Amino acid sequence: VVPVTLMIIFLLLYLNFRRITETLIVMLSLPFALVGGLWLMWWLDYNLSVAVAVGFIALAGVAAETGVVMLIYLDHAWAEAKERCRLEGRLPGPTDLYGAVMEGAVERVRPKMMTVVAIMAGLLPIMWGTGTGSEVMSRIAAPMVGGMISSTVLTLAVIPAIYALVKGWRLPKHQ
Repeated sequence: VVPVTLMIIFLLLYLNFRRITETLIVMLSLPFALVGGLWLMWWLDYNLSVAVAVGFIALAGVAAETGVVMLIYLDHAWAEAKERCRLEGRLPGPTDLYGAVMEGAVERVRPKMMTVVAIMAGLLPIMWGTGTGSEVMSRIAAPMVGGMISSTVLTLAVIPAIYALVKGWRLPKHQ
C-alpha cells in the first residue's frame, strides 16, 4: 500500500505542477519526513505494523502538502524577482535567485510552524493516552510526530537549497 500511495502522491504532484523537476523536488522532501518517523519508532521500540504503516502514509501526505506550499512560495518569490529584473531591463542572475529563495523560504516559516504545532498538539495527547485503543492510536501517531519534527527542520532548509540549485542551472551562464 505504501508504494502505491507514493505513486499516487507523485501523480497528483505531477498533475499539479505539470513539470517533473518540481514534482521531484517535493518528492525529495518525503524521505526527510520518513527519517524522523523511523527514528521515533526506533526510540519508542515500536515494530512495523499496519497501524505504523497508516501513520507513515498520513505523514507522506502531510510532508508532500508542506513541500507543495514551500514550492509555491518559492515560485511566487522567483516570479516577482524575474519581473523586477524585466522592469529594470536586465536578465535575472544568481543574486536575484538567491534573494528570491530567501524571501520565499522566510515567508514559509510561519505557515510551516503553524502546521507543525497544530499537528503536534493533536497527536501528542494520542501518544501519551492510555485506555482502550491507545496502543494502536499511539502507533499511528508516532511516525507523524517524529516525521513532523524532522520535516520541519529539513523542509525549511533542503527544499529551498534544491530549488536554488535547479533554478540556478537554468540561468544564463554569461553573467
